[in-house]
Amino acid sequence: MLEEIMEIIADALLDSLKVFPFLFLMYVLIEFLENSTNITKNKNILRGRLAPLLGAATGIIPQCGFSVMAAKLYDKKIIRMGTVLAVFLATSDEALIILLSEGTKAFAVMPVIAVKFVVAVAAGYLVNGLYRNENLSELSENEAIRGNACGHDHEEDSKVRRYLLHPLVHSVQIFAYILVVNLAFGFAMHFAEVPITNFLEQGLWFQPLIAGLVGLIPNCASSVLVTQSYVLGAISFGGMMAGLCANAGLGFVILFKNIREWKRNLLLVAVLYAVSVGVGYATLGVMHLFGI
Repeated sequence: MLEEIMEIIADALLDSLKVFPFLFLMYVLIEFLENSTNITKNKNILRGRLAPLLGAATGIIPQCGFSVMAAKLYDKKIIRMGTVLAVFLATSDEALIILLSEGTKAFAVMPVIAVKFVVAVAAGYLVNGLYRNENLSELSENEAIRGNACGHDHEEDSKVRRYLLHPLVHSVQIFAYILVVNLAFGFAMHFAEVPITNFLEQGLWFQPLIAGLVGLIPNCASSVLVTQSYVLGAISFGGMMAGLCANAGLGFVILFKNIREWKRNLLLVAVLYAVSVGVGYATLGVMHLFGI
């Protein structure tokens, strides 16, 4: 029992540490966005027409840190809802690695990537189109750094605090928050793995609804459970697609830390779940039509 507990703690710590570099880079990026004139002029990279496409391409990379970065940028109102949704829908966490490691199921990797990418791009553009007047933050122009007569040392101190110390402090704070969540869900997933697996095995046409709910669990373990259930034949390809589309890694952990925006966060969860379940049923329908 003690060995299992230590293993859960170690896994939670490792998963949290994997995200830490992305947290730090994200906070440094935010500082540059808020203080650099050149980057401000190019803000359309994050908000323009290519944003959902770039978000989906980024999310496809099997690393949950990108969903964390996207969530924080969205929470700071630097990117739009459709863009963060594209990242979330494209995110797969450990799914692609698990499929590739299973020789008999490796063929499913390309369909998973293709479906998730197309759905992520389409949903991203659709939502951004519907929310054209979304309230975004103003990216400030670079402000002159005021120092005393000696000038140089104070300027360097200010830059160190702005681009190193402040991002580091914020990253450590969010890391601690993520670690607590990972521990909580790690224990829950460990002791409830069998009931959840049995839950997933329910009737074929209920699987997208169930797998989508499991996928919403903000922990890498949920993508592992959904994918492994498919590998073992417990759920269909359509059920797996619903679960993986709904799995946004630790992105929602970051968003729900801002309790003042709970309505916005619940709306995003609802949209993600609805799209994911729709993808699951569409996949099942196509497979049934072609007798797969």
